[in-house]
Amino acid sequence: MKTALVTGASRGIGNAIALELKQKGYSVIGTATSQAGVDSLLEKDIEGYILDLNSNDSIDQFWRLLEENNKSISVLVNNAGITRDNIVLRMSDEEWSDIMNVHLYGTFQLCKRSLKMMLKNKWGRIINISSASASIGNRGQSNYAAAKAGVEAFTKSLAKEVGKRDITINSVAPGFISTDMTEQNEGVNSDYLVKEIPLGRFGEPNEVASLVGFLCSEDASYITGQTIHINGGLYM
Repeated sequence: MKTALVTGASRGIGNAIALELKQKGYSVIGTATSQAGVDSLLEKDIEGYILDLNSNDSIDQFWRLLEENNKSISVLVNNAGITRDNIVLRMSDEEWSDIMNVHLYGTFQLCKRSLKMMLKNKWGRIINISSASASIGNRGQSNYAAAKAGVEAFTKSLAKEVGKRDITINSVAPGFISTDMTEQNEGVNSDYLVKEIPLGRFGEPNEVASLVGFLCSEDASYITGQTIHINGGLYM
């Protein structure tokens, strides 16, 4: 049984992806930033670990636990994310660096470590969750948009480095998806945004999860280095 690692798996899109891969027969490891998040994963029969991608010590400790438990990662989904929204003139260095650390540096670290296992097995799938913001920008999210654009460029470069080893690397860029994070964001005007989306609605986490599940399958073995948009037509 292949093992899939999904970061930020305790809620929203990450949780839907973890459940989708579990249904497809993977042994799924999920991460969360709190014990409550880990407990929610365990309740769904998903192995859970605490991981803070904004901390090198947390990344090192997490990976040591995987190695001690003889875990070999075949599928990696870099989904964990945060927002630190602000206009550039008011954005602090910390608001910028936190986003870069979690989204870009964290993705680099987990890809690098997982690839050693995938290269040994001569098979692997990496899905980096990006965002429509990387392509269209978003007021107050220059840090987030820049980090996600970096993730997409990193994905393309990495795909060229490991493609001959039967390892595919792709990005999935969701638009507005109905999650608790979206609902709690006071800056999101749902009525206005729905009018801007040709399909006339927000997406659902399971729709993103289905796309990720496909990219992890053998049916997607000739797809690599791509950014696949799933946004109801918000960005074309």
